[in-house]
Amino acid sequence: MHKPRQEMIAETRAKLIAAARKAFAEKGYAESNMDDFTAEAGLTRGALYHHFGGKPGLLAAVIEQIDTEMNGRLQADARKAPTRWQGFIDENIGYIEMALDPEIQRIVLRDGPAVLGDPSTWPSANACVRSITASVKALQDEGIVADVDPETTARLITGATTYAAQWIANSDDPEATSKRAIPAVRQMLEGLRRK
Repeated sequence: MHKPRQEMIAETRAKLIAAARKAFAEKGYAESNMDDFTAEAGLTRGALYHHFGGKPGLLAAVIEQIDTEMNGRLQADARKAPTRWQGFIDENIGYIEMALDPEIQRIVLRDGPAVLGDPSTWPSANACVRSITASVKALQDEGIVADVDPETTARLITGATTYAAQWIANSDDPEATSKRAIPAVRQMLEGLRRK
């Protein structure tokens, strides 16, 4: 029995993403060979070009998958918090803490910007800005956050947390760097509270 075309496409894409994710995490983007992960997926180089346009497109798909997972974890952590404010803090600090994860460090925070350019131009960045904007508005409605423009504030927070995460990922001692970055970002976020 033949599988529907859409199911076959989804399976092919998933196989290539899984093989590339493993290779990118283990070897890094530059050292990963397209033939290695197409062979591991049991597919041809043509399949990779057809579905992703090449190695950079495949990296973008891997980053999108990791970003989606990161967002899910951060949202879950925020929902567990006792207050909306604490959830907001936990979500933003949690993103920076993820910079200690070796896979996230290598693929999202080092190779991603080197290959795909400025992370603020990635589609996931817009989703992040929308999410933080909504959180700032909700906190303003509760009287917790001062009267600031929510989207501008979200863009500034996104920039600060992204830069902090990249600093951690690219430092000689990520653990020590995170211990410096997290308190500073936490203090910056505290500055949003209504006095």
